[in-house]
Parts: sequence; C-alpha cells; structure tokens
Amino acid sequence: MAEAKLHLVFGGRVSDPQTLDFKELDKLDVVGIFPNYNEAEEAWRAAAQRTVDDAEMRYVVVHLHKLLDPDHPGN
Repeated sequence: MAEAKLHLVFGGRVSDPQTLDFKELDKLDVVGIFPNYNEAEEAWRAAAQRTVDDAEMRYVVVHLHKLLDPDHPGN
C-alpha cells in the first residue's frame, strides 16, 4: 500500500491577492486534510470556485507530508 501524502486545504481573506498574507486568522476556512494531491486539488478548486468573485479570498494546498518529514527522499 502506498504511503499517504497528506495535504491541507484552507483559505481566507488576504491583504493583497498576490500574497499569502492572511488576515483574520481566526476566520480561516479549513476545508480539510486529504490523503493525496488529487483529492486536495479537487477540494481546492471547489472552494476557490465558490469565492471566485471575491478578490480578497485565497485558497491554498499545503503539502503536509513535506512539513512532517522534510528529509524524506520523495520530498
């Protein structure tokens, strides 16, 4: 069985749409944690689509597996 490569999807308001400077950290929208990039990307697309008309909203995919084990050869 392949090792799960966890990914976190979250979003929120940013001070500048070109950055990841999130404001109102207590209001971040945590979409979820996913076992692979494909599922995370699907969730990211759905969340981003819901807020497509709001330039201050930004959603991201974080590669948790790289944070949890940065020295792993696959990272």
